[in-house]
Amino acid sequence: MRLLALAVFGVSVALASPAEEPKKPTANADGWIDLMKPDVWKKVDARWIVTDEVKLAPDPKGNADRRLKAEKKEGGKIWVNGETGRVPNLITKEAFGDCEVHIEFLIAKNSNGGIKFHEVYEIQILDSFGKKGIDGTGMGGVYPRADTKKGGYLDRGIAPKVNAAKPAGEWQTLDVIWKSPRFDAKGEKTANAKIVKATLNGEAIHDNVELKTPTGGNWMRKETATGSFMLQTDHGPTAWRNVRIKAAK
Repeated sequence: MRLLALAVFGVSVALASPAEEPKKPTANADGWIDLMKPDVWKKVDARWIVTDEVKLAPDPKGNADRRLKAEKKEGGKIWVNGETGRVPNLITKEAFGDCEVHIEFLIAKNSNGGIKFHEVYEIQILDSFGKKGIDGTGMGGVYPRADTKKGGYLDRGIAPKVNAAKPAGEWQTLDVIWKSPRFDAKGEKTANAKIVKATLNGEAIHDNVELKTPTGGNWMRKETATGSFMLQTDHGPTAWRNVRIKAAK
């Protein structure tokens, strides 16, 4: 079957026929895989804006700093999740086990995002600048379990050691060393997933923190040794740059 060409962000991306195995993304000499490329994700919505500059802007009701403003620029290194700040999440084609991730992001005022290992273990991204006593729902927290039937939370999640959030409109950096859950030959879990270390804007927010279950409404889902990495981009205006992942050796 011939290859079909799909235009994404002004570049041509080849779609393989169903009979072909998708090509694995190429890592650099240090083992890092650049995730700022359309072909590493299962699907990229056409409303994404690729640019070289992003600014805070008012929303349609006139609320200051509630949206992000960006214009498409060819060759830009910044991804903005559309004019309204709500596009489908980005999910990698490749599954990862133990890994490291580096994320740089910018959010609008009161905005909400996140990163998820295996699509089910979330570290929260939220405008929490200056807030005291944040729990797992705050910036850098491990998101609480949620009651999908009655609504609300079943616990407070795992709070970050410190609130290292910067103000909305500033670039922030999150680095995480992730260890996947372990299973025996029978498929029984022998060790919980773990955040070996996480730093937000240069400050340690987690150190050897175990996750007994997945987070949010996924907490009852069966855990696995590997899974896709996800950027949560459907909850509010977010911009991303220099997103990369490295599989542990």
